[in-house]
Amino acid sequence: MTSQLMQDPQPIYELSVKDEKGNDVSLGEYRGKVLLIVNVASKCGLTNSNYTELNQLYERYKDKGLEILAFPCNQFGNEEPGTNNEIKEFVCTRFKSEFPIFDKIEVNGEKEASLYKFLKSGKWGMFKDDIQWNFAKFLVDQNGVIINRYYPTTSPLTIEGDMKKLLGIS
Repeated sequence: MTSQLMQDPQPIYELSVKDEKGNDVSLGEYRGKVLLIVNVASKCGLTNSNYTELNQLYERYKDKGLEILAFPCNQFGNEEPGTNNEIKEFVCTRFKSEFPIFDKIEVNGEKEASLYKFLKSGKWGMFKDDIQWNFAKFLVDQNGVIINRYYPTTSPLTIEGDMKKLLGIS
């Protein structure tokens, strides 16, 4: 985990993303919520533990102001090769996930999604800029400001304390 050091941080709400059907979704719809944004993959060694723990967190805190936003990405080891429909079916059937799964995106390179350009724009120290692998996580506060970035190997449950602080839960 590392904290973002920014002068005058811009809120994430000014951005739009695509849902799994290709429809535009304004991130302004999530104003006032704590967000955990994750690039996900179905065939990664981290898939089972991450989806299981993300589901646990979502179940505990979705009614308290948490939203998990999952963005499939096939840039690492061809571990998310399916279509959006196949990905959504896999996640909803195998893991019973209820949080939103968005359009497959790229998180690095020339075709990286504007959301990830924004997320990576902070001063992340040891992380540099690029996303290292599937399941990198960004925690965003209720004002749309990126608070922390976590390695792909960071267990979602270890982020629970940081989320609870933002949610005002002791």
